[in-house]
Amino acid sequence: MTTLIIEVSTLDDVKVRLNAAFRGEPQGCRYSFRSEERLLSTLNPNRWAILCALTGAGSLGVREVARRVGRDIKGVHGDVQALLLCGLIDKTPDGKLDFPYDAVRVEMEFKAAA
Repeated sequence: MTTLIIEVSTLDDVKVRLNAAFRGEPQGCRYSFRSEERLLSTLNPNRWAILCALTGAGSLGVREVARRVGRDIKGVHGDVQALLLCGLIDKTPDGKLDFPYDAVRVEMEFKAAA
């Protein structure tokens, strides 16, 4: 099973993981946002539903995704474009949407102000 970890990370955290990967240490599949606000604005409820529909489903066309999430094609198309632009999903050569993960885990941490 391939799990994508979506997280909030600083640039320094990403650099540490990148260096570890270059040393051959497995890092898993990760997608990092710079802030909680960016994560939540990018993964709004409609886009989250699209990711859920694509998880473990193989490659799907926009019409099928729209059917699965119960929305019109035009609205889904706009959200799909945003997910493609940020790199969370890919498009296959035949134009279908690809999200090659069987599970998604979101990691965020909040701490009390000092």
